[in-house]
Amino acid sequence: MTAQEIRKNYLEFFKSKQHAVIPRALLVPQDDPTTLFTGSGMQPLLPYLLGQAHPNGQRLVNSQTCLRAQDIDEVGDSHHTTFFEMLGNWSLGDYFKQEQLSWYFEFLTEVIGLNPERLYISCFSGFPDYQIPKDQESADVWRRLLEAKGLSTKEVDIGSMKNGYQIGDDGGRIFFYDDKNWWSRVGSPADMPDGEPGGPDSEVFYRFDEVMHDPKWGEKCHPNCECGRYVEIGNSVFMEYIKKAGAFEKLPKKNVDFGGGLERLTQATINSPDIFQTSLLKPIITKLEELSGKDYAAHAENMRVITDHLRGATFLAVDGIVPSNKTQGYVLRRLVRRAIRFAFELGIEQNFLEMVIPVITDLYNQNYPEVAENQTRVIETLAKEEKIFRQTLRKGLTEFSKLAKEKIGGELLFKLYDTYGFPVELTKEEAFTRGISITEDADTIFQKLMEEQRERSRTATKGEFKGGLSDQSEITTKYHTATHLLYKALKTVLGNQVVQRGANITAERIRFDFSNPEKVTPEQITEIEKIVNQQIDKDWPVSWREENTKEALAHGVAGAFGDRYGEVVKVYTIGDPEGDNFSREICGGPHVEHTGALGEGGKRFKIIKEESSSAGVRRIKAVLT
Repeated sequence: MTAQEIRKNYLEFFKSKQHAVIPRALLVPQDDPTTLFTGSGMQPLLPYLLGQAHPNGQRLVNSQTCLRAQDIDEVGDSHHTTFFEMLGNWSLGDYFKQEQLSWYFEFLTEVIGLNPERLYISCFSGFPDYQIPKDQESADVWRRLLEAKGLSTKEVDIGSMKNGYQIGDDGGRIFFYDDKNWWSRVGSPADMPDGEPGGPDSEVFYRFDEVMHDPKWGEKCHPNCECGRYVEIGNSVFMEYIKKAGAFEKLPKKNVDFGGGLERLTQATINSPDIFQTSLLKPIITKLEELSGKDYAAHAENMRVITDHLRGATFLAVDGIVPSNKTQGYVLRRLVRRAIRFAFELGIEQNFLEMVIPVITDLYNQNYPEVAENQTRVIETLAKEEKIFRQTLRKGLTEFSKLAKEKIGGELLFKLYDTYGFPVELTKEEAFTRGISITEDADTIFQKLMEEQRERSRTATKGEFKGGLSDQSEITTKYHTATHLLYKALKTVLGNQVVQRGANITAERIRFDFSNPEKVTPEQITEIEKIVNQQIDKDWPVSWREENTKEALAHGVAGAFGDRYGEVVKVYTIGDPEGDNFSREICGGPHVEHTGALGEGGKRFKIIKEESSSAGVRRIKAVLT
């Protein structure tokens, strides 16, 4: 079965269970400064899982594009990718374990036809120290479902994973873990602050018997082993606890959050342990074989890296990101340049992006209309980056000539790779051509320096990739409301061609990106500040209500660039929704009740910096001071 068919069947299945189909969120969160990218289907819906009412009701379903850039160095094996789709369904205080687990099992076995003998289950073993019991309820649901298929339901209690992988499957079907099957935004119960929700989860794994267990992961194998024999194809999170005064209480409204990787589910339906053989990846591999004249089996790592990276780069560009040396733009640049380097090793040396990107866009045009709408711009953006990088490679050759003498060590290999993007194999080939030797320890030193760089990257991005809700402190809430005033003021002064291209709001400042062909002049900045402060002084009321999306947009309600909305949206109005108002904008909160709150203590709105963010996009940083 193809991924496209599975996606369609999943949405239709849960639609038949009275779920509203909601659109995907952008890969770059608009109102969440704690993370660079949307890394799960849950992430955009956290405000609703934590209590806000969703405009489309209590039962939701979608397929969410995701990017996890922290996995970039792992890509190249049969199962790691940075970009993927997550099928998701949610219950916001409605159904719970019985319905969720039964429906998903029905989808797996009856709708997409997986062999139930290949399915294995994990459940939560409990945290006795916090009086959080074992999730026997989920295990009992699974037992009834599995026994109905004539399967053994032997339980295996593994508990903590911290002591390594020492317990094998031994004929088990339902496995209990503690920390592996507990969900919260911040990790273990000890790390959770008061007021933080959490709960057990139950995962489904597909077993590839063709994959032999590698003992390097431990003596025995079981579902959470990393050897690739078991692949997780779905995780149902049951948010039912909240931490108060160091202890845990039951939430008054229990929620379900389910996520299942589309590519992994497709992998299971074709019974292939190689995710790159699925229908959203294999056509790209086939194109690379055509361009390079080389076989995938002999060059799997190179083709996997290129395929994954260009898919992620395409969607980042579709969602409005352009290559740069900062934040999301830096990740896009890194994905593109790594793809070019690996293509170089395949012998694909010129303008290959404009030949590969159309293959990727064709895979998604039917399901995500924005891909077709932006195809020309995406190809132009990424092809331009390819041209720039190939110039960088030429500069690397110049630096090679300057720096490479009688011998080349690991430090120089790393410098040419890290600073100039010069592939290690290319350095070695060039050295051979020029009769320059490579030191015996060069590869060892290079790998050591690479690992140090990865560790610096992991440390630097630890907070940025964790995901979660935006800071909702008093000052951040004020800044969020001030952003609405800024957006309308920009349109008033610069014109209606101004469209929001991104926002990052913290307790220290507002950062707002918007389309504008020219630098904002000092006189215009003064006028924008004046307008915002006038609206603060007017002490407008701030309110929201749900409105029909098409009608709201037709009546001038502002939205963000590239955002796709469902049939109903939450519209915030500064002023009277039916009368005199300053701003009406689609948004998810949080906001103050009156604009006068922004001026408490004599504070005034002040733009502290205006600069270029990327081609045709300006960036403003502002504060209340």
